[in-house]
Amino acid sequence: MTTLADPTDRDLTPSDQASFADLGVDPDIVEALEAEGIIRPFAIQAMTVADALAGRDVCGKAKTGSGKTLAFGVPLLQRTMDAPATEPGRPKALVLVPTRELAVQVAEVLLPLGAAVELRVVAVYGGADIERQIKKLRRGVDVVIATPGRLIDLGDRGELSVADIETLVLDEADRMADMGFMPQVEWVLRRLEREHQTLLFSATLDGAVDRLVSRYLTDPVRHEVASPSTTVDAMEHRFLEVHQMDRVKVCAAICRGSEKVLVFVRTKHGADRLVEQLRKEGVQAGAIHGDLRQVNRERTLKDFADGKLPVLVATDVAARGLDIDAVDVVVHFDPPEDHKAYLHRSGRTARAGSAGLVVTLVQWNQVLEVERIQTRIGLRMPIVEMFSNDPRLADLAGWLPEAS
Repeated sequence: MTTLADPTDRDLTPSDQASFADLGVDPDIVEALEAEGIIRPFAIQAMTVADALAGRDVCGKAKTGSGKTLAFGVPLLQRTMDAPATEPGRPKALVLVPTRELAVQVAEVLLPLGAAVELRVVAVYGGADIERQIKKLRRGVDVVIATPGRLIDLGDRGELSVADIETLVLDEADRMADMGFMPQVEWVLRRLEREHQTLLFSATLDGAVDRLVSRYLTDPVRHEVASPSTTVDAMEHRFLEVHQMDRVKVCAAICRGSEKVLVFVRTKHGADRLVEQLRKEGVQAGAIHGDLRQVNRERTLKDFADGKLPVLVATDVAARGLDIDAVDVVVHFDPPEDHKAYLHRSGRTARAGSAGLVVTLVQWNQVLEVERIQTRIGLRMPIVEMFSNDPRLADLAGWLPEAS
């Protein structure tokens, strides 16, 4: 396995890597990348693109936000350029992702690149109008980005076949395992009829993911973007003991001091309620969770990504796979269930070299639970009582709890 430090390390900025042209990327795709402002590859791209272009099966171990969409997207598009024309509903390439949000985000990256080389890219996922997706498939498609459930649904209707797939991408395979999608993933793999290439990307390569690799990939080359400390050490962590009646006001005070804040809650109802409460405090906020219509989720996410909406309140499931740059603060309004959830949530900040602040709001009966999470992730931070009128809330990153 090839291992490099995470691209957020100071001595491994993108400009230090080989160019996309050096990796063998087609000039038309290089030009399309440059048109999007993408000049040099991040570490995971520099490591995997050449092997993928050569037709090797690839296992890439990298966290969300490391640049893996282009790591698989560039070779997928280039190899599909050379494939013969497709029949309607029989794409040559498939990207399987765990959530509709991730499907939309991958599509946003690949659509302009595909258009530049005359490839038709379509995303299909639940929560959107299936008839509109069918119309796109019937017009012909080269690359499909799909969630497992919608892919199988379209297959059962006879509108989408994976029989001609030559390049398969399994993105965020660990999340698909966590969400119970492995049976659907294997349903797809068993229906691939042609000899094909598989590119698998995952934050972990153990358990169900390792079994998938052993069973379905052929002599895969493994690459890892190592991040032994960045998940915790690249962030500033603050743990605030708050009172139930003051918790919303504390959260609002934190939000007012930052440009882009992602707030996590445990339930859909809790997300809607907190948005309403924050708005009463004069904080502009929106929610994403599974009960919202897809068009509303996409609009809210876009407004947040574009900086029009400063605060996004999300449940854990709705936020899986989100790739949003420049999140200043992650707030655990409801403490996470365990240390893995803490790292998944917190990983939405401190991306691509930027610092990040993670704030956990702790009520008196949650102190032991949060201390256990600290122990599991190797942190020892005091849990400091704080009220909503505390001036330190305006700049928590500049306040060191050890000094209090």
